[in-house]
Amino acid sequence: MLWGKSWADYDAQLAVRGLEGRRPKLAYLEGALELMSPSTDHERIKWHVGRVLEAYCLVTKTRMTGRGEWTLRDETKKAGAEPDECYFFGDDFDRPRPDLVIEVVWTHGGIEKLEIYRRLGIREVWFWDDDEIAVHVRGNDGYDIQRRSMFVPDLDLGEVCRIANGPTPSVQELHDEVRARLIAR
Repeated sequence: MLWGKSWADYDAQLAVRGLEGRRPKLAYLEGALELMSPSTDHERIKWHVGRVLEAYCLVTKTRMTGRGEWTLRDETKKAGAEPDECYFFGDDFDRPRPDLVIEVVWTHGGIEKLEIYRRLGIREVWFWDDDEIAVHVRGNDGYDIQRRSMFVPDLDLGEVCRIANGPTPSVQELHDEVRARLIAR
C-alpha cells in the first residue's frame, strides 16, 4: 500500500500496467520467456468457454473446481505458464497440477505451450483457436488430438464455441442456454 500519492501517480501506474488493467501473462520454456497482454476479445472468449464448462458440470453434476489463471511452473523441467483457465475433476482438488487447462489462442507464434504443459504433467489441454476447440489428451509420447474431452466426453465443443462467440449473456442466461442447447439432447 502506498500513501500520499496523487492522481498523476495513479495515472502513471495505469500507463505502466496498461489502462485496461490486464497484467502481462508469462510463459517460459528452455530459456525463452514470452509476455502476452490479453485483449478484451481474448478475455471474453476465455470467460465464455470457462463459464459454459462450469455450467455444464453444474447441470450434469460433474465434480469439478477451477483455479483460473493459476501460475504453473517447474524449474527442474524449465517450463512455466499461466493458462487462461484451469480445472480439477473428481474428488481430490488439492493436487499440485490441474487436470485440464484452457488456452485461447489470439495470435500465433512464440513458445510451444503444449510442450510446457507436457513437461508440467497436465492431462488435457484445450486450445480455442479461430472458433474451434482442439482437445489434446496426454498419452505416452506426448499429446494426441481427440474429438472429445476425457473429463466431459458428452460436452459438444462445437456448441461451446457457438455460445462463446455469441453476445455476452448474464450468468443466468448462460446457464439456461447450456441447459437448453447442451443438456436437452
